[in-house]
Amino acid sequence: MRTTLLLGLLLAGAAQAQTTLTVITHDSFDVDKKLIAAFESANKVKVRFVKGGDAGELLNRLILTRRAPVADVVYGLDNSLLPRARQAGILDPYKSPAQGRVPAEYRLDDAGLLNTVDYGFVALNYDRAWFEKAGLALPKSLDDLKTPTYAKLTVVQSPATSSPGLAFLLATVNHYGEAGAWAWWRAARAGGMKVTRGWSDAYYKDFTKNGGKYPIVLSYASSPAAEVFYADGFNPQNLPAQSPTGNLFLPGSVYTQLEGVGILKGTKQPALARKFVDFMLSAPVQADIPTRMWIYPAAKATPLNPVFKFAQQPPLNPIKPAVSANPQRLVDAWVTQVLRAR
Repeated sequence: MRTTLLLGLLLAGAAQAQTTLTVITHDSFDVDKKLIAAFESANKVKVRFVKGGDAGELLNRLILTRRAPVADVVYGLDNSLLPRARQAGILDPYKSPAQGRVPAEYRLDDAGLLNTVDYGFVALNYDRAWFEKAGLALPKSLDDLKTPTYAKLTVVQSPATSSPGLAFLLATVNHYGEAGAWAWWRAARAGGMKVTRGWSDAYYKDFTKNGGKYPIVLSYASSPAAEVFYADGFNPQNLPAQSPTGNLFLPGSVYTQLEGVGILKGTKQPALARKFVDFMLSAPVQADIPTRMWIYPAAKATPLNPVFKFAQQPPLNPIKPAVSANPQRLVDAWVTQVLRAR
């Protein structure tokens, strides 16, 4: 009898220990492991993270696997990708009570398909030291940027595979209109602008600050703050006069990106998935996000590291509803009109 009871307890414990919540994210996801461990302990679950590439690649993967979902929760889809995710029907609605701490203008979706976790500003960055050494003035407009003088110095991400790349595409269409945007992209590419697959390659391989050949890169308005934070001898009480990289807020080039967390349709762990959504909006995680993923926390009144003084918030032009309604149509048109253009 004792042996049977002990075996039953062991089996029950093993079954409990095997409960797993799978969370798929874009490659830049990062949250303090201690916070993840606390969530696991509180909910008696093991959280398994799967990196899905850049956000555009992540969405493509989720759509291709929607009949057999590869995860329970997704983090990293944004406002430029939500229309396609909604159309594909890959998300189950859940409105976290914690969304009440998110200002209305930063909420992604009234139905709760995605709960906003953070926001950032997709923007062009430049390498200050490179431009000072070259003695070259900075471009003042997107029209300047498309000329060979500056296009050959610029690397951006593909809108077909990268969420910052898609954000930049939408900004250019919003600024120029479709025909004007295709003409701009064709001219910039002819002038030498590099289009790479994702943000990591563009920033860490192609940007001159990290040993590449291009002193202008499409990144985020908060990236200069990250450069200061990771510099040798960083001291928040003794910040430098300026960051080694700067923001290039050319009119019509900036896009507000809202990133969210959502529950994938078909999850076997709906209750735990909802708890993880709440967890991503909890005060400890929101406070942890800024200096890990270099974006702004969605919950208002979340404290920021002093280094965020280098993360300027740019002047914004509202994106026209017609531009944001069907981003995939614009991506398809970009592939035809720009990528395959001769």
